[in-house]
Amino acid sequence: MLPVQPIQPRPPVDPLTGAALLLAVVAVSSSGPLIAFAAAPALAIAFWRNTLAVGVLGPFSLVRRRAEFRSLTVGDGRREGWYCVLSGVALAAHFATWMSAVQLTSVAAATALGATQPVWQGLIARWQGRRLPGVVWVGIGVAVLGAALATGADLTVSGRAVAGDLLAVAGGMFAAVYTAFGERARVAISTTTYTTICYGVCGLILLVVCLATGVPLVGFDTGTWLAILGLVAGAQLLGHSMFNYALRRISATTVSVLILLEVPGAALLAWVWLGQAPRPLALPGLAMLVVGVVVVVLGGARAVRRGAPVPLPADPAPLAD
Repeated sequence: MLPVQPIQPRPPVDPLTGAALLLAVVAVSSSGPLIAFAAAPALAIAFWRNTLAVGVLGPFSLVRRRAEFRSLTVGDGRREGWYCVLSGVALAAHFATWMSAVQLTSVAAATALGATQPVWQGLIARWQGRRLPGVVWVGIGVAVLGAALATGADLTVSGRAVAGDLLAVAGGMFAAVYTAFGERARVAISTTTYTTICYGVCGLILLVVCLATGVPLVGFDTGTWLAILGLVAGAQLLGHSMFNYALRRISATTVSVLILLEVPGAALLAWVWLGQAPRPLALPGLAMLVVGVVVVVLGGARAVRRGAPVPLPADPAPLAD
C-alpha cells in the first residue's frame, strides 16, 4: 500500500488574497443585474459575452498552446477535443436558459435557482455509479424543497416569473453537464486551451441560433453595450480569474461556498440598482435552497477527505455566472 501523503497546511490568507476574493464575489454578483439592465435579447448578450471572451483569450492560447491544439485533432487527443466541444454545447444551453431567466423573473430568484448546479452535479455523479453520502442527499432534499417553495411563491406573481424560475433551474442543470464534460477534458489539457475551445463553440452555437431565429445582434444603445462589456470583464474573466488566484491560499471547497455569495450579492445589487426588492414569500425558499447547496458542497468535500468514493467532481464549484 502506498503511504498516504499528509495534506500540506495552507498559508494564512493575506490581505491581497482577501481583496481578490471580495473583487471576485462582486464581479460574479454583477452578472444578473447587468443582464436584467441590458436592453438586448438574452441570446444576443450570451453570444457577445462568449465571443468577446474568446477575442481576449484566443490570441494568447493560440500562440502559447499551438502544439496542444494540434494534439486534439489526432489519436487519443480527439477524445479530449470532443469533451471540449460537448462542454461548449452545454455552456450554450446554460447561458440560453439562465440568461433568459434573469429577464423573466427576479434577479434573486434566477441567481439562487441557477446556483443549484452542485445538486445536479451530485445526481450526475450518482448516475455515473458513484455513491452519494447521506449528508449530500439531505442537502439535495433541502435545496429541492427550497426551490419548490421559491417557485410556488412566484405563482402569486405571474406565469412569466414561474417560466423564468423553470429556466433558471434548467440553467443550473446545464451548468452541471458543462462542468462534467469540462472535468473530463481538463484531465489532459490546459485551462486556456479548454476555455478557448469551449467559449468558441458556445459562441458559434449561439450565433447560429440567433441568425436562425432572427435575434438581433447589433443596434443596441450605449448602456447595453457597456453592460455586455461589464459582463465580459466581470463575471466572464475577472471573477473566474480572481477565484483561481485565491486557490493558492484557500481550498477549492471554500471557493465553492464563497461563490454562493453571488446569490445575496446579486439580490442586493438588483435591489439598489434596479429597484427589484426581494419577494417576501420567496425569501424562505431561497434561504433553504442556499443552505441545501452549501450542505451538498461541504458534505461531498468531507466525504472526499475521509476517503469515501467521490460523490462529486473534486471540490466542485458552482459556475460563476
